[in-house]
Amino acid sequence: MSTTTTIPIQIRVDKKTKEEANELFEELGTSMSGAVNMFLKQCVNTGSIPFRIRKPRPNKELLEAMEEAEQISRDPNTPKYETVEELMAALEAE
Repeated sequence: MSTTTTIPIQIRVDKKTKEEANELFEELGTSMSGAVNMFLKQCVNTGSIPFRIRKPRPNKELLEAMEEAEQISRDPNTPKYETVEELMAALEAE
């Protein structure tokens, strides 16, 4: 029979992330410690980080701003400028 010795690990995480993660893990029936253990075991088992690392998706506010910019750019009544100088002159004229 083998015995397991647990060694405490300290990690730094911002308060909001910790709270949101704890809520999620509770809903999933585990704890922060259990989730970290699962993560570490999967790292060892796969020889890698067990998920794809990618850039964050844009938030709702950014997506809405992008959509608005797209609509403005398609509007035939939106002024168009060929150079920065033309734009600056129009802004100064306002």
